[in-house]
Amino acid sequence: MNDEARLPDHVRRNRAAWDEWAESYAAPGRRHWAAADPSWGMWSIPEAEARILPDVAGKDTIELGCGTAYLSAWLARRGARPVGIDNSAAQLATARELQREFGIEFPLIHGSAEAVPLPDASFDLAISEYGASIWCDPYAWIPEAARLLRPDGSLIFLANGAILMLCVLDYEAEGPAGDRLLRPYFRSRRYEFPDTTAVEFHLGHGDMLRLLRRTGFEVLDLIELQAPDDAQNDPRFTHVTPDWARRWPSEEVWIARKRA
Repeated sequence: MNDEARLPDHVRRNRAAWDEWAESYAAPGRRHWAAADPSWGMWSIPEAEARILPDVAGKDTIELGCGTAYLSAWLARRGARPVGIDNSAAQLATARELQREFGIEFPLIHGSAEAVPLPDASFDLAISEYGASIWCDPYAWIPEAARLLRPDGSLIFLANGAILMLCVLDYEAEGPAGDRLLRPYFRSRRYEFPDTTAVEFHLGHGDMLRLLRRTGFEVLDLIELQAPDDAQNDPRFTHVTPDWARRWPSEEVWIARKRA
């Protein structure tokens, strides 16, 4: 049996999906690499408003599910020593092109954030923006993040809002989320939609809080992001509108610290 065949089903499916989607994320990745300051999520909320990042100067960081690695580039510009890992070879090929283009080099690893081939206690910050945070099983990647972090290290991840995942339609082509709950809150953590072979993972707040505490984290904050008044629709994201996201949280950021 080859190494690919040994991977969990969802890891193999998500690898194939993201290798296929990677080309459409190259141009947005380049825009993020070129940006002077970080901005977050679908609505590009500036870091100056969101206040998500700690001081990373001189810190060892790992981006779990880095994609085109623009977030790690932001960290490098702020003085961090980043490492990125991603499940998609095609995404990492774009990341390497952008490293050469912008002159910012740091290690990139092809692999799953559920099983990172690096030693325990290697990092001060583990971070994910729509990487491991939705494409990996939280009961695998969050304990792995805890293993990788030093005592008092930080875990920060941005994902879809819990309310949004109850309101999104099964097919994006049918339109964006509305004001009705379409699926139960108490359900499996694994989401499979009929129009893609990819697999997502989303937990309710109670389950996430218990998982973080059980794996050695103290939760410091839960930031529910609100779309700004001038937010525009991104053609890549048709499952939610700015109007919806001004009324309810379409995205949330968890900030936790590994207990010493």
